[in-house]
Amino acid sequence: MSVWFGLHCPSYTFPDSPPERLYDRFVEQVRAAEEAGFGLVTVMDHLNQIPGIGAQDEPMLEAWSTLAAIARDTTRVRLGPLVTGVTYRNPALLAKTATTLDVISGGRAVFGLGAAWFEAEHDSFGFSFPPIKERMDRLDEALSIARGMFRDERSSFSGRLYETRDVINVPRPIRADGIPIMVGGGGEQRTLRIAAKHADMTHWFPLGLDALAHKTEVLRGYCEAIGRDPDEVERTMAAPILVAATEADGRAMWDLLPPERRAMVTPGTPIQAAEQLRPYIDAGFTGFTFNNNVYRHPEQIAVLGELLRLVA
Repeated sequence: MSVWFGLHCPSYTFPDSPPERLYDRFVEQVRAAEEAGFGLVTVMDHLNQIPGIGAQDEPMLEAWSTLAAIARDTTRVRLGPLVTGVTYRNPALLAKTATTLDVISGGRAVFGLGAAWFEAEHDSFGFSFPPIKERMDRLDEALSIARGMFRDERSSFSGRLYETRDVINVPRPIRADGIPIMVGGGGEQRTLRIAAKHADMTHWFPLGLDALAHKTEVLRGYCEAIGRDPDEVERTMAAPILVAATEADGRAMWDLLPPERRAMVTPGTPIQAAEQLRPYIDAGFTGFTFNNNVYRHPEQIAVLGELLRLVA
């Protein structure tokens, strides 16, 4: 499978632009990624900004309506959330929303789902925030509902937490095999077990090759236990590199990162970054995402396109 890059967009903060230009500035980033050859654009499914990216009161757009807008402002990149929180929406409605995105984008939707974690956001918006076990149970059941709705015109599901009865999903997803499902997170007790059961794609943090190799073996074990080929689950990750046109530019960008994120990435030029990325590619990772709060300007995204041409 060819290597592809994704632009992940957790930030809509543009201090030099008025609010009415916020979406236009965002589209500039997205179009720069498409022009650079990126294969995926993702947004956060948060209603407030999260720690590690910015202050909670910084601008944040709702994920699925933003994706629908991007669908009309792009032509090639796949589109999805990284990832939707299972606690925020009825899962059948969510599958319908994803199908709508797939139709209006011409078959470019990716369905990313996770167990959700930002408790302060749940509290302020009035969402319940059940214990992690229930959130994982919800994730498992919601993915069963989504897979059924992507696969069949009519489907039903009866679980402990969710139920659908002969739910109709028309129009159908554009692709005959439905919308690809991405499960976010690398938790070894439940998340990877759920990914083995449902996911076409996983997405992990850049924890280092040894830790990622261990998670790969855990995922492989869960797949084999249910008779699934582990190679059917594409492994993707946040890029372990920080790329800039020059070493000085890379160091300046690295200095702006929060201390906890600096340890996860190594700065370098495209040629240096290609060498640093090669062991991950050799280990079987095919997709690498880069954040728009780090690569803020189209020219910075264009440099990532140079790297992509070196490794694709």
